[in-house]
Amino acid sequence: MTTTTEQPSGTEPPHVFRDAMAAVASPVAVVTAMDDGHPHGTTVSAFTSLSLTPPMVLVSLDNRSRLLALVRRTGRFGINVLGAHQAELATAFARSGPDRFDGMPWSTSQGLPRLPGSASWIAAEVQEYVAAGDHTVLLAHVTAAEAATGGPRPLTYHQRSFGTHTPRPV
Repeated sequence: MTTTTEQPSGTEPPHVFRDAMAAVASPVAVVTAMDDGHPHGTTVSAFTSLSLTPPMVLVSLDNRSRLLALVRRTGRFGINVLGAHQAELATAFARSGPDRFDGMPWSTSQGLPRLPGSASWIAAEVQEYVAAGDHTVLLAHVTAAEAATGGPRPLTYHQRSFGTHTPRPV
């Protein structure tokens, strides 16, 4: 099922909204998919857990994304939640071009590309695609999940730069 959303009249210009969202710290991940044995991936900061029972995630991909077209064909994707030490990896997968995996170490898990050293790994199957402006939201069932032992601090994106979350003592 696909739901279409319309732009309400009187909304803020895109640059004002972009500036407001820069104040929100977001986790960073590389979403991946496989196409005829070739890995594909892109950096995202719009993803989150959606449900515990059943386990589900939400990922947002640009409508022009080649990865979105691939996920529509396969119905599956992986989420490599990046650690604070992986900012260069996030930048590499954020750039345009088909060669993002060139020179990158990777393996397969659940038949999907997996990046070593990530804070956590999730494999998911799409249940629903929701049209949302210039993006499509993927609502997906989690088929596998794993957190790194002693996990690294998460990579976050805030005020247009990468950083990390530092826990406050309780």
